[in-house]
Amino acid sequence: MIAFRPLTAADFPAWRDYFISDYAREIVENYRLTPGEAQRQAARDVELSFPDGPGTAGQQLVHILAADGESSQSIGYLWYKPDPIMRSVFICDFFLFAHCRGQGFGKAALHQLETQLAAEGYTQMMLRVAAHNTAARRVYDACGFNVTGINMNKVLNRTGDEQRKD
Repeated sequence: MIAFRPLTAADFPAWRDYFISDYAREIVENYRLTPGEAQRQAARDVELSFPDGPGTAGQQLVHILAADGESSQSIGYLWYKPDPIMRSVFICDFFLFAHCRGQGFGKAALHQLETQLAAEGYTQMMLRVAAHNTAARRVYDACGFNVTGINMNKVLNRTGDEQRKD
């Protein structure tokens, strides 16, 4: 069984460290920024998104828990932003720890989130998946997500060699 538990202030630094590092790698790979630029952008995005830490209004940041009887363990993180007016939710980050992948937890967590959100009156979940993340894409496809567009970017005023230096 899957459950969710809000991150506490004590949990937040570990999530922030994971997220900035992981997001910076994605930025380098997908947006062709230098590692230093990517690290600064990822840190800035966290600061802007969570000025009050995990309790920031308008943000939901939770542990994904695998519950077995009376015990449960954190198997990953989920960050989403509900839009009560549009009755939609945007999933900003969905992460399972490496040792928990490929066991059906991802699909189960998305199903649990869908069930919870539908019960709360939400009618749509949205997300963005990195182009290279084929494993995540398979999970989202299997859970009924549809492709709604393609993100593209172009780094200006750089050559290929310059964009990898920092």
